Amino acid sequence: MLKRSRALASVAVIAVITGMGAPAWAETLQEAIALAYRTNPQLLAQRANQRALDESIVQARAGLRPTLDVTIGANYTRDYGDGPLVNPDSDSASASIGVGQTLWSAGRIGHGITAAEANILAGRENLRDIEQNVLALVIQSYADVIRDTEILAIREANLNVLQRQLEEASARFEVGEITRTDVAQSEARLAQSEADLANARAQLSVSRAAYAAVVGQSPGDLAPMPVLPGVPTDFDNALDVALVDNPGIRAATYSLRAAEANVAAAKAEYLPSLRATASYGGSNNDFDRFGDIADNTRLTAGATLSVPLFTGGLNSSRVAQALERANAAQIAVEGEGRSTLQSVSSAYAQSISARATLQAGQEAVRAATVAAEGVRQEAQVGLRTTLDVLNQELELRNAEVTLASSRRNEYVAQANLLAAMGRLEGQDLDPTITVYDPAANYQRVRNRGALPWDAAIESFDRLAAPAIVPATDAEDAPIDTQLKSEVVRTAPRN
Repeated sequence: MLKRSRALASVAVIAVITGMGAPAWAETLQEAIALAYRTNPQLLAQRANQRALDESIVQARAGLRPTLDVTIGANYTRDYGDGPLVNPDSDSASASIGVGQTLWSAGRIGHGITAAEANILAGRENLRDIEQNVLALVIQSYADVIRDTEILAIREANLNVLQRQLEEASARFEVGEITRTDVAQSEARLAQSEADLANARAQLSVSRAAYAAVVGQSPGDLAPMPVLPGVPTDFDNALDVALVDNPGIRAATYSLRAAEANVAAAKAEYLPSLRATASYGGSNNDFDRFGDIADNTRLTAGATLSVPLFTGGLNSSRVAQALERANAAQIAVEGEGRSTLQSVSSAYAQSISARATLQAGQEAVRAATVAAEGVRQEAQVGLRTTLDVLNQELELRNAEVTLASSRRNEYVAQANLLAAMGRLEGQDLDPTITVYDPAANYQRVRNRGALPWDAAIESFDRLAAPAIVPATDAEDAPIDTQLKSEVVRTAPRN
């Protein structure tokens, strides 16, 4: 079985690398995005993690509801004493049912619900972040395959040209027009071209494998890269959008909200709690008459007010711990803001640079094409050497390779810029895609096990509860306005 699995895995790898299993139809970027959106393992795993996180709201709201338990007990006692009143054997049985309902916890339950909801919202933003990272990889792998396919075609064309050049050089050498050195130069360039062709094939195989890993199938005849929607042309606007929509910033903000709620919940541990209880049951001192317990039953009901007086420093430590975690969450918001500034600035600069390189590359290919044709014609009348022709061909191919790489680099930089802005989700790239809505599962599970008085208990629990205070730290400021202004001032312009 193991050998068979290894054999199948080997065949799969070969199919990916060589393209044996690639579909024959043209494949668009939208189709690749839609397939990855439905099947990418990293994205599916994050969705499952989010559904698991949704269960935290069910667990938090469970504190609003009563607990019910049944207790059945049986005991046997043997006394080995010798006194006249000693009963050597005795047994007993008991059975009871109890119910308890927390009426007021000074906000422990309410703040726990608030924290759970904030963590769920943070999880949704983390899901958005993973989704955008996956789609950015789809775009990058798509562009890589197109680039490497173009480079492979360039290398193949160059090999054909150099083969004809070697044939011409050999013929001219036979008639004495050129020397053996010219033939050797052609042979050396042909050998180098064969090595370049082998490298191009290997690189295309690597890119195809990366595409298959992220999309879920080997690439076919890929259609040209479409224009990405919503690419900004102004850096200030891109930065403003990113500071609002970037999933990292939004997730950190929700995590801060949860941490602040946890601080309030920790402070609530200093306050009393009120719980109502009731039990019904009985006992019997003769296990043989267990069924007669009903003749000796009682109902007990009451309420318990619990006031913590001394906990050995436990409560104060929990409050201090929660405060420091809230401070850390506040600092994390600042860190995500700075990271977003860096990401937007970097992606925008790379986009501008790649665009300039692309324009220069187009002009370089045009000029090199004209120059290569001119050098070939001049060589036929003896005005150029064989080395001149070979060098000009090399310059032309290098310009074509640079142009293909620049086209890919600009496209990937634009995708990274959209991801940094938080605008690279499935519906942004393909309006027809069936969007996964994480809120649907949350709405489905939120009220699982709900009882009619949940809302009343929650409202009462929040009465006189410690307020949620925004976390502050004297040494840590919000996103530095001066830093943002400096980034905007030094940003590249079109």
